[in-house]
Amino acid sequence: MASEVLAELVAAMRAGGVDFSDIQKGRADLEALLAGMPADEGLAYERGELAGVPVLRINSGPSGAGAMLYLHGGAYIAGSTQGYRGLIAEIGKALGLPAVAPDYRLAPEAPFPAAVEDAVAVYQALLDEGIPASRIVIAGDSAGGGLTLATLVKLRAEGMPLPAAGFMISPWADLTCSVATMESKAAEDPSLDRAGLLGGAAAYLAGQDPAHPLASPVNADLAGLPPLLVQVGSAEILLGDSMLIAERAGHAGTHVQLEVWPDMIHVWHSFHFMLPEGRQALDAAGTFLRARLGA
Repeated sequence: MASEVLAELVAAMRAGGVDFSDIQKGRADLEALLAGMPADEGLAYERGELAGVPVLRINSGPSGAGAMLYLHGGAYIAGSTQGYRGLIAEIGKALGLPAVAPDYRLAPEAPFPAAVEDAVAVYQALLDEGIPASRIVIAGDSAGGGLTLATLVKLRAEGMPLPAAGFMISPWADLTCSVATMESKAAEDPSLDRAGLLGGAAAYLAGQDPAHPLASPVNADLAGLPPLLVQVGSAEILLGDSMLIAERAGHAGTHVQLEVWPDMIHVWHSFHFMLPEGRQALDAAGTFLRARLGA
């Protein structure tokens, strides 16, 4: 049974959300919303650059332990490591890894496949720093969850060493937005709607095929990928994306663990500071992923 806090969160979301009909205003409104999320002030947040991509480094795990490469959400058109730093830090702490989060290029200024290119470049830079692939986890939420899967597919295609695991929170991995839960879960989801996602997809794709396997990685060959953990709420229109990932990864012989959390909303982990299920999901992810990190 969901906590009482969840009802309060849902009511607040239904009272007003971010409108991306004006992308610049939507970006500013999202950043203002995310600014209210707490971040562990006991950690260091350092700005830098890897492979020409701006990154945020967080000492969320011991130096030399490896790295979590985190890809933030925002429908490929918004979001930043500044806004998501609190969530990134908590996931890094759960994994016991320092976090490296790129501010990958956003659409419409930099359409597909810019985000994939930036993620791959930063991953290569981590390898160049001497971090073993077996000590890296790639993780992301929402669009960043889909980007996590697309990045793994691209790394495999390029013959690069693959990370220890991939972790996806409420991933958006089908930019055609054609899964049945886009309609069947519409009344339950207080934060996303199909029309808004299609708008983000149009800006990101800039006329390219939405079914392309690096844009919609549910359409990719998922064989040979590292173990995957997918966490999604049952009250999300993106539930179907997660189910498709699990089905197609499992069919391809890839280790995949799908967790559907009853009554949970999109990226409920963000509310770990007030929502018990958010903290529980982070702890569960940490247990799964730590077990897969190589020595």
